Amino acid sequence: MTARGPSHHHNLLDRLPQWLTRWIGYRSTPPPPLPEYLVWFWSFVGAFGGIAILQAVFGHAPYFMRKAIPPIIASYGASAVLIYGAIEAPLAQPRALIGGHFVGALIGTCVTKLFHLLPTEEQFQELSWLAGSLACAIAVVVMQVTGTTHPPAGATALIAAVKPEVRHMGWYYLPVVLLSSALSLGFALLVNNIQRQYPIYWFTPPTSKQQPQPPHPVVAGHKAALGGRGDDTTASTRVNSRERLPEKVDVFSSPPPEKLSAQSPV
Repeated sequence: MTARGPSHHHNLLDRLPQWLTRWIGYRSTPPPPLPEYLVWFWSFVGAFGGIAILQAVFGHAPYFMRKAIPPIIASYGASAVLIYGAIEAPLAQPRALIGGHFVGALIGTCVTKLFHLLPTEEQFQELSWLAGSLACAIAVVVMQVTGTTHPPAGATALIAAVKPEVRHMGWYYLPVVLLSSALSLGFALLVNNIQRQYPIYWFTPPTSKQQPQPPHPVVAGHKAALGGRGDDTTASTRVNSRERLPEKVDVFSSPPPEKLSAQSPV
């Protein structure tokens, strides 16, 4: 079976209309860099709109209000800095955003459930600092192993253990986090691709092949003057010069007896 690399996917995207592929971050040629004031403008629009959408959905939808879901998971405020203000950073790409928050929510909920096995709520409150620390630390390592490191997701794991309104959600915390990540990513695809490009990649960063460097002009000219025999000529020159070197003479040693008899007067 022939392996399909990134170039195969690019060929498929080339066949789709440009007005469609631009909204998923694909460009045949990268867009020109924007002035700083436009970057600031789109960062403001993205962060404002993204946070507003999350609060509108979870804070005003009757379904989530009946389940007493918090209007927003606080860690998404930190995610807004990355996915709207630092869109080219590896930590801001979709794999890190979706995977990192899900890992944080999963680890945080699992650790909290384990600590809830304690006999009383008072004992849990006394050890809540340990539950939060373990949840955050384990989530960091799991994100490193899975390649989904997203710094705000550490807070997603932490607040699952230390925030009562989040802790009482239980396993329902996971779909809320997934929906929050999906809404944030959807708005980022919209606002970041008007004049910028996002994402840079979806799953794995693109690999660029290193081009061989041309030879130094002085070295190349020297080899050309020697008829392409630069290395051989240099090596033979070293051998010949080594053969013509005189033997080392120890000035501190006495001459052999034959030379002494030849030099002594008769």
